Amino acid sequence: MTNPPDERGAELRELFFETAQELMQALNEESLKLEKHPGDEEIVRSIRRTVHTLKGDSAACGLRELSELAHQFEDALSLESAVAHGALAEISFAATDVFGEMLSSYHHGGPLPSTESLRHRINELTSAPAAKRSRRKKQSPEPAPQSSKTWTDAEKHAIAQAKTSGLGLYSIVVKIDPHCAMPIAARQLIQNSVREIGRVLVLRPDTKSPAASKQVEFVLASTQSKEQIAAKCHIPTIVGDISVTLIHAASLTATPAAPPTPASGHAVPILATPAEAQLPTPEAGMAQGATENILRVEAGRIDNVLNLVGELIIGKSMLQQALNEFGKRYPRDLLRGKFSDAMAFQARVLNDLQRSVMKIRMVPVEQLFRRFPRLVRDVARQCGHEVDLELSGLETDLDKGILDAIAEPLTHLVRNAVSHGIESAEERRSQGKPPRGKIRLHAYHQGNQVVVEISDDGRGVDAQKIRRKAIELGMVSAEEAARMSDAEALDFMFRPGFSTAEEVTEVSGRGVGMDIVQSVLQRLKATIHVETHVGQGTTFRLKLPLTLAIIKALMFWVEQRLYAIPLNAVSQIARTRESEVHQVDNYEVLQLRNQVLPLLRLGRPSPTSVDPKTSKLFVLVITVGEKNYGLIVDALEGEEELVIKALGDQTFSTDLVNGASILGDGKVVLILNLPAVVEHVARTRPQDVGLPKSGLLLNHADRARLAPSATGGPA
Repeated sequence: MTNPPDERGAELRELFFETAQELMQALNEESLKLEKHPGDEEIVRSIRRTVHTLKGDSAACGLRELSELAHQFEDALSLESAVAHGALAEISFAATDVFGEMLSSYHHGGPLPSTESLRHRINELTSAPAAKRSRRKKQSPEPAPQSSKTWTDAEKHAIAQAKTSGLGLYSIVVKIDPHCAMPIAARQLIQNSVREIGRVLVLRPDTKSPAASKQVEFVLASTQSKEQIAAKCHIPTIVGDISVTLIHAASLTATPAAPPTPASGHAVPILATPAEAQLPTPEAGMAQGATENILRVEAGRIDNVLNLVGELIIGKSMLQQALNEFGKRYPRDLLRGKFSDAMAFQARVLNDLQRSVMKIRMVPVEQLFRRFPRLVRDVARQCGHEVDLELSGLETDLDKGILDAIAEPLTHLVRNAVSHGIESAEERRSQGKPPRGKIRLHAYHQGNQVVVEISDDGRGVDAQKIRRKAIELGMVSAEEAARMSDAEALDFMFRPGFSTAEEVTEVSGRGVGMDIVQSVLQRLKATIHVETHVGQGTTFRLKLPLTLAIIKALMFWVEQRLYAIPLNAVSQIARTRESEVHQVDNYEVLQLRNQVLPLLRLGRPSPTSVDPKTSKLFVLVITVGEKNYGLIVDALEGEEELVIKALGDQTFSTDLVNGASILGDGKVVLILNLPAVVEHVARTRPQDVGLPKSGLLLNHADRARLAPSATGGPA
């Protein structure tokens, strides 16, 4: 069923805002290339084509201010003097920034930014004599689609193979309605329709060509008739004229004197562009067919499906609980086996469904990494540094929600690497380093986590300087600072208000940012580790979960309440006695397999009336960052796949808990935020002699809020 015109217009407008972001990224990348290769006419031509597309699409959507500004910039880029202008790359960067701000304002309904400064800079490009302008247009016209009288050998080969397979071959010309709200998006809708009825062997013109907004042409191999193809191409409010011509067999063996002619009597040119000259090989056709099935789906729809999968997992737990009770009550009933088989089958299907939905949410980190070349370039210029950026692991997949959440922390770390980490060119030369510093962004999978590393070859972080600054800011005493390890001293970088910058600049020095990095990562159940060597460089290593929605967890009891932690954080489970727990400077430690393990006690110590020699403890050895800790718990409940439900501030006001989940028997289990727990223990002071520094994890007010639903105690 065809959508009403207003729905179609809304769909096209949303598609415009999506594709406009790709145009902005393309402008950034092309501007970076132009900065490295000033005066390159091909790069300038590519920028002009991108701006032309933005101009046409925004005009069709009624975004007049953006369209006019893009039109002014496009005209300036067509001048011969513009190519040779020394500041063209700078102007292109400025135009990209203003275009992006205008798009954001249009999309979210905010006020438009000022464009006077950009218009003034664009006028610098148009100050050349009129003769140069006209000569520029004559010598370097926009590469128009070429009308070809013959197909290339590769095209003939692809068409001949399609012909021998018994498929009909058609030349299709679809003219886009001149009143269409957005011609470039309309072109995409037409392509999608055509690809549903056959295999596209040739597609022209290129999307960056001005003709792309007027018509689209295909050579199609299909079993459908001309009438069926024409009906499929007809999209109200989108398509104007449609011409479908059957390509005869003689056209494959002899070079035709002219392109095929449709029933209307007008010649139908098969348009060619240099970039598409080698497209129609059989292998390329198959590869193209593989990418034709890509759909753009709003992230919210996938989140809804994932939420329903989570509810199904809770339902599975409830059924499993009921089945266990049935088995205890009727151990010899024949239905027990049938129920077990049905549950096993359902579990397999549900696991496959969950994995499939999670894969849909996965996107390559390239989507985030590709914004950093421009960022590094801008910050380096502000600081007067020379910096190269190296990207690797771009194909590493990560949950879309996590990727969006780490954008701000990663941006801050990269900015810090450029402003704090990399030295000036003179300082680097004096140390025997190359004048240009290097920053590397690298992503890779490690088990069921994704690791993102931000490395630089700069001055490194001096732990002793961190200690002195922490003492100066009153964050620690001189005696405590002297006892700290370098790793503990480096943790001060993530405290609010801490900064080692000598002066406040636009880039750094306010002591705001690294604490936000830490808080965001804790919210994501992620960790950050710093590895640094003075004079050699620093590496920040972020370890991120693949997803936030569903986790495999280990559940345990503490003081008659049920808690859970991610199973991948547990390296081993040990049993010990109270007598083997020792206190060192108010810290509880345990010697386990020739290593001293710091302990975190979530509940109160055992009563003194209990004999410490016979009182046994469960110790969960967990890994947070690069360190191991022992988590003392009362009893173990087992492993379970949990669906994480967020808790509002009005329900539970502590950062020590990430969320909650509901078990099959109705119990509520709290999911602990391990990095926050460790930090909490590190900052907590002992309040009395009988209570170790680790103290209680949750205060009594917090416990009271969830006591009715979380109690029950171990069996």
